[in-house]
Amino acid sequence: MPQVIFVETDGTERAVNAPVGLSLLEIAHMHDIDIEGACEGSLACSTCHVIIDPAWIMRLEEPDEDEEDMLDLAFGLTRTSRLGCQIIMTEKLDGLNVRLPKGVNNMML
Repeated sequence: MPQVIFVETDGTERAVNAPVGLSLLEIAHMHDIDIEGACEGSLACSTCHVIIDPAWIMRLEEPDEDEEDMLDLAFGLTRTSRLGCQIIMTEKLDGLNVRLPKGVNNMML
């Protein structure tokens, strides 16, 4: 089974099993990794903001316009920022390295 490496805000790396077909948000929740996902993956917030390791960013599909609009609301936006709900695990993403941002903007409260 493929794995994803989540780098938590304190720098701790956690390699977890990542079933193909699930989003990074779903995978994080399966493993109690602290990604909020306030809209439950409906692309209505930016609380599942993650930062993709630059070595991996070109292996991902380009974000669509809706994702880019939501990313504009993300805290600590970087050029490799993505929404975890929009990245679907595939075999080719085995070993993907994802860093959690220092905070989130939850506009849904």
